[in-house]
Amino acid sequence: MTTRGETLHAPADLRGSSHGQPPTRLPFLVYALALGTFLMGTTEFVVAGLLPEIAGDVQVSVARAGLLITVFAVGMIVGAPLMAMLTLRLPARLTLILALGIFAAGHVVVALGSGFALILGARFLTALATGAFWAVANVVAARTAGPAASSRALGVVGAGAMLANVVGVPLGAFAGQVMGWRGPFWALAVLGAAAMVLIARQIPRDTGGEKAISVRSELAALRSGRLWLALAACVTTAGGVLSTYTYISPLLTDRAGLAAGLVPLVLVGFGVGALAGFLVGGGLGDRRPYLTTIVAPAVTTVLLLAICLLSGYAGPTMVLVALLGLFGLGANPVLISLGVRFAGRAPTLGSALTVSAFNLGTAVGSWIAGLALDSPLGATGPAAVGTAIAALTLIPTIAIALTQRRRHSAAAHPQGASAAS
Repeated sequence: MTTRGETLHAPADLRGSSHGQPPTRLPFLVYALALGTFLMGTTEFVVAGLLPEIAGDVQVSVARAGLLITVFAVGMIVGAPLMAMLTLRLPARLTLILALGIFAAGHVVVALGSGFALILGARFLTALATGAFWAVANVVAARTAGPAASSRALGVVGAGAMLANVVGVPLGAFAGQVMGWRGPFWALAVLGAAAMVLIARQIPRDTGGEKAISVRSELAALRSGRLWLALAACVTTAGGVLSTYTYISPLLTDRAGLAAGLVPLVLVGFGVGALAGFLVGGGLGDRRPYLTTIVAPAVTTVLLLAICLLSGYAGPTMVLVALLGLFGLGANPVLISLGVRFAGRAPTLGSALTVSAFNLGTAVGSWIAGLALDSPLGATGPAAVGTAIAALTLIPTIAIALTQRRRHSAAAHPQGASAAS
């Protein structure tokens, strides 16, 4: 087992190719980690389908019950980098096991809790554990797969969360209607404990002799300009897509004239597209990472603009929403890989910061989109906001590509670079 602070080396050239071809199969551990992100993606959003039942049971308004979603997002934003630093000296294996143990325990507290404050606190604690797991899981997956397949591995791990939107959240909401809202939380607690055992068996115990990692050396990664460019791209790509997705229902019903009963099918289409986007984007990212991070947001911007212009037509809008899932989140595994790589000897902190950046983009983008929804733009307001935010992604991604090209040229012609300087 390598240290938490080991550097993940960048590909040799701008295209991201490396010596040798990516392995045919990813290690099973990558899929075990994807199971963990599936559970955590499910718990983040399953509450949305259970809010009325939760509100009635704990005697709060539905709007107040919605804080269960908000506090989870805040916990992810704060928790990912915070827990990455607090668990810095712990082996990755132990951190993942502890995170899943806290995840399972938090769901038991929610399932047994009778007071809203207690449930809210348990959700925040679960979010902290989720942030820790996600940050370390990204690094372990990339390291296990190797440099030639790191983006593909991160695509699989991220696809677990996308699969949650397609399968986990609908099943959880359905189970909540049948078994009561506490049932899905019991199920997630049991599955979290099972995932803890599975991952503990897949990751070998640390052999000792690892170098101690200081907080100062981790924070030194924050001086990397390329890291901040990657984080900016994480914020804008999430903000552009999810600000639109958050308010897609009024767009479909009020503008496109779609029956309310068909909205879930459109959401499933988005989820399937997002799942495919993570897998395809991760595969492309191992070969052409910088091109992928430019093309994906460029196409996303065009799709969002098309949604604004064609939202009065149900058929085209449904197709565009599915394509938005495919392209809108396709660059995410590549951006995570770049964040880990650009963090140098602090890959876990780099991974944690990408998790926070995605959640920050979602929170800020959704807030601005909500304001646009109440503006004269009406139901098309969130899509207009998403178009502008998605277009901003091209600034950091193009800057990263140009920076890498200059670095590659300087490495290829060191004498010429020295003479020019």
